[in-house]
Amino acid sequence: MKIAFFNTKSYDQQFFEKTNQSHGHDIRFISSHLNLETANLIVDEEVVCAFINDSLNAEVLKVLKQKGVKLIALRSAGFNHVDLVAAKQLALPVVRVPTYSPYAVAEHAAGLLMCLNRKIHRAFNRVREGDFSLHNLMGFDLHGKTVGVIGTGKIGLAFINIMLGFGCRVIAYDMVENKKYIAKGVEYVSLDILFKQANIISLHCPLTETTKHMINEQSLANMQDGVTIINTSRGKLIDTKAIIQALKSGKVGLLGLDVYEEEEALFYEDFSSSVIQDDQLSRLLTFPNVIITSHQAFFTQEAMSKIAQVTLSNVTEFAQNGLVQNEVIL
Repeated sequence: MKIAFFNTKSYDQQFFEKTNQSHGHDIRFISSHLNLETANLIVDEEVVCAFINDSLNAEVLKVLKQKGVKLIALRSAGFNHVDLVAAKQLALPVVRVPTYSPYAVAEHAAGLLMCLNRKIHRAFNRVREGDFSLHNLMGFDLHGKTVGVIGTGKIGLAFINIMLGFGCRVIAYDMVENKKYIAKGVEYVSLDILFKQANIISLHCPLTETTKHMINEQSLANMQDGVTIINTSRGKLIDTKAIIQALKSGKVGLLGLDVYEEEEALFYEDFSSSVIQDDQLSRLLTFPNVIITSHQAFFTQEAMSKIAQVTLSNVTEFAQNGLVQNEVIL
């Protein structure tokens, strides 16, 4: 099938071209983000492949349908950027990559935690300038700390395994409890108890109407002073205004973000020669106890290979029999 890949970088082209050798699709790579204007770049493609910061609202989907597009293939697990109601009305199936590498994201979350706690980023810069002092570099033992994990899907469980390996007490919140991990010593608790007891909180849940801004002024007030928060899931799980105030007051001691609620216009692009217009993000970048990475937790060789394979397999399956195993169902 003919596929238009939007919002592509050199690494996308590298992995998808290699994987496509066994699928034989006709791929056209487009560097532009998908939006109402760029949707008109479709020529005769039957499939549109989009990423998490592309726009797939009702207006965009209508244009794609008019252009003859038959399938929306997301090369991501998340689908909150797609108007699924409009897609269903237009008879445009949406497929995704439900899992790629839970270890990639979980390990990145652990990396953010370790770097923040032991001030590795600050020590690196200091030593490069010939400063070998230890002033303001003190961290804490992870061993024995209480780690609260919100969301115990594959990524959350992979993170739990890492924390158990450090000798942490792990408490968790999820709508469905995992009995295997309860046997390992993980204790499922309510969100209120998790907020009150956890020294470290790591978010691994999807973005829904109920989880949006779950980290807010009220929930932050219930947390321990100096709590560490790690988010490698979705940016809108955290109310940015509230987290800035919590950082200023000391309620939040360490903050590691791989996602940001207004990241769509910023992440994956180079603004090193520009002035960032997002005042809240600029404010976050001033805190010495905050590390922000640009949604790179998934970015490993293994994950990219799996994303390419599943995405193209979704298209191949659709082309062969009209079925879509990884369809997003409303």
